[in-house]
Amino acid sequence: MNTPLITMISVIALGVLYVLIPVAANTYRRFHRRRVVTCPETESFAEVGVDARHAAVSSAFGRPRLRIKNCTLWPKRKGCAERCLRSI
Repeated sequence: MNTPLITMISVIALGVLYVLIPVAANTYRRFHRRRVVTCPETESFAEVGVDARHAAVSSAFGRPRLRIKNCTLWPKRKGCAERCLRSI
């Protein structure tokens, strides 16, 4: 058998198991609930949902990239700049 190859695959698997999965799970847990924020464009309150899955996957490779999944001000304001994410 090719022992160095098996060792390398094992190290990668352990890294994924003990580093990437916990980081992604923690990020998902932080962003899966809806939040009330102040819309910078209308200066009114809005309830937004962050795309927690996207944030979790992107956090495995650096800082989580946030994007809005839904908002109570949509569909009228859909396509906004999503500057409310700065307050999350």
